[in-house]
Amino acid sequence: MGHDFTDVKQHILDTGRAIIVGKGFSAVGLNEILATADVPKGSFYHYFKSKESFGEALVESYVADYLAQVDALLKPDGPSAAERLLRYWNSWMTTGDDQSAQCNCLVVKLSAEVSDMSESMRLALLRGTNLIIDRLTDCILQGRADGSICGNFDAHRTAVALYELWLGAALLTKLRRERSAMDAALAATLGLLNLPRPVAG
Repeated sequence: MGHDFTDVKQHILDTGRAIIVGKGFSAVGLNEILATADVPKGSFYHYFKSKESFGEALVESYVADYLAQVDALLKPDGPSAAERLLRYWNSWMTTGDDQSAQCNCLVVKLSAEVSDMSESMRLALLRGTNLIIDRLTDCILQGRADGSICGNFDAHRTAVALYELWLGAALLTKLRRERSAMDAALAATLGLLNLPRPVAG
């Protein structure tokens, strides 16, 4: 069939991710993933010793993809650090098939579920969220350096608070099926970073 080993492994991970975004981890059986991926069970066990080890690899795979997107949104490519941070938070407000929204959705979907179910998946997810917070901290410090963010607040603590705020807002948005929590998170973010509210119109 012309697939090399890494292609098959990535194909299984990509297929699993697409299904789990819709249903959650525990609701998805291996047979559904393998049937959708059109991969025999033996091939699955060649790469993953269990559903849990597949779950850990899945988390690591989408965290790596997501961090690449975070890096693209926060990279110093002209706009001030404050503008780049807002570019990142605005990616949370995108709905539908946008890749960033999907990744945020998967973190929200899996965090509560796997924390009680799989220690290895919990730790993989925790490592990923800590890396996101590190990047936000760096961008806040860059904002101090370029003058776009003022105030003597602790950059790391603020990054943690902001990430917690947006994760909670994403969860409430799923619950309410409308975006008032996201709008409130953006307003709170501007307040925490001492940034002006954008003028409407």
